[in-house]
Amino acid sequence: MWNLFSVLLAVGLLTIMIAWGKVQPLLAFVLAAMAAALMLGVPLAKIPTVIDKGIGDLLGSLVVVICVGAVFGKLIADSGAARRIAISLIDSMGPKRMPIAMTVTGFVVGLPLYYNVGFVLMIPLIFSLVYQSGRPAVALGMPLLAGLSIAHGFLPPHPSPTALVAAVHADMGKTLLYGMIVAIPTLIIAGPVFAMTLKNIRAEPAAIFRSEPKPDHELPGAFASFFTALLPVVLLGALTLTTLLHPELTQSLAFYSNPMVVMLASYGVAIFTLGLSRGQTLPQVMASAQEALREIAPILLIIAGAGGLKQVLTESGISAQMGAQLASLPVPPLLLGWAVATLIRVCLGSATVAGVTAAGVVGPLAQTSGVDPNLMVLAVGAGSLMFSHVNDSAFWMFKEYFGLSLKDTFRSWTMMETLVGSFGILFILLLSLFV
Repeated sequence: MWNLFSVLLAVGLLTIMIAWGKVQPLLAFVLAAMAAALMLGVPLAKIPTVIDKGIGDLLGSLVVVICVGAVFGKLIADSGAARRIAISLIDSMGPKRMPIAMTVTGFVVGLPLYYNVGFVLMIPLIFSLVYQSGRPAVALGMPLLAGLSIAHGFLPPHPSPTALVAAVHADMGKTLLYGMIVAIPTLIIAGPVFAMTLKNIRAEPAAIFRSEPKPDHELPGAFASFFTALLPVVLLGALTLTTLLHPELTQSLAFYSNPMVVMLASYGVAIFTLGLSRGQTLPQVMASAQEALREIAPILLIIAGAGGLKQVLTESGISAQMGAQLASLPVPPLLLGWAVATLIRVCLGSATVAGVTAAGVVGPLAQTSGVDPNLMVLAVGAGSLMFSHVNDSAFWMFKEYFGLSLKDTFRSWTMMETLVGSFGILFILLLSLFV
C-alpha cells in the first residue's frame, strides 16, 4: 500500500511542479523521480545511476527518429509543400466539399508536421478561406485541426507515440498501421461531423494572425509535395505489411524497415525534391534543420525526464507490482491505459507529457496482461488527448487565434479533443477484437 501511495505522491508532486510551479518539465521529472526513489527504498548511492540509465535507455532509441522527423517536417513547412497540399486538395474537391478537403488536409499535413508547427502554418490558410467563402471560421477550421491533433497523438514519428512504442516494446510499423485504421473513423466524427454543430459560433480572429502566405508560383509542385510528405508513412507501412504477409523476409528487411533508416531516407529525398531541385543550396536547406532541432529540444527533454521516472519505478519493483495489480482489475487493460493517460492529461495539460508519463505506469500492464502493445500505444495516445482545458497551451492558442470566449473555446476545442479521445478508445477496443 505504501508503494502505491509513494507513486501517487510522486506523480502529484510532478503535477504541482509543472502545473502550478511552472517548473521546467525535465527538472520536475528528475525531482519527482528522486522523491519516488527515496520513498520506494532505492539505495541513496544508486539513485543518480538509475535516473541516468532511464534517460539514456529511452532517448537512445528515439533521439535520431524524433530529430530527423522534426527536420523533415520543418522542410515540408518551410518549402511551402504543406500549403501546396492544402491548396491542391481544396481545389480538387471544390467549395461544396470544403469540410472534407480541410479534414484530409489536416491529417496529411499532420503526418510529417508536429502539432504546433502545423497549427501556425495552417491558420493563415483557414482565415483566407473564411474571407473568401464567408463560412464560419470555427466550423471551417475544426476538421483541419482535428486531423492535426489525431496525427500528433496517435501516429509515429510524433514524439509521444514514438516514446510510447519504445516504452511498451511495440512495433512502430504495426502501431502506424493500426493507428491509421483507428484515426480515420475518429477523424470523421471529431472533424466534419462535429464541425456541423459549430456553425453558430462567431470568431473574431486577431489581425496579427493574418499573415501573408507565399505566392502560389513559389510553392513546390503538387506531386513533389504529396510524394515527399507521405513518403515515410508509405515506406514504413509497406515494409511492415510485407513482413506481416511474408514473415520469412523479416530478417532480410530488418535494416530497411527500421524507423531510423526510413526517416533518414525520407529526409534525403526531401532535401532533393523540396530543396536542391528548386535552386536551394545545401547550406540553405540545413539552416531549416538547425531551427527545427532547436524547436524539438524541449520535447526531447520531456521524454528524457519521463525515462528517468520510468526507470525508478522499474528498478524499485513497483512497476511490475502495479502492472500485476492493474491487470487483475475487472477492466480491459486498454481502457485502464487510456484512463491513466486521461487523468494525467487533465492534471498536466500537455498531451506529450501525459503520454510519456503514462508509459511508465502502463508499460508493465502491457506485458503482464498480454494485450497487444501496439494497441496500448494507441490507447494511451487517445487518453493523452482527452479534455484539453486551461492548463493546455493548445487550448489558449486556439482561443486567441480565433478570438473566442472561454465558453465557446470549451464548446468547440475542448469538445473536439474529448471526442477524439473517446471515439479513439472505442475504435481501439473494437480493433482489439480482430488483431
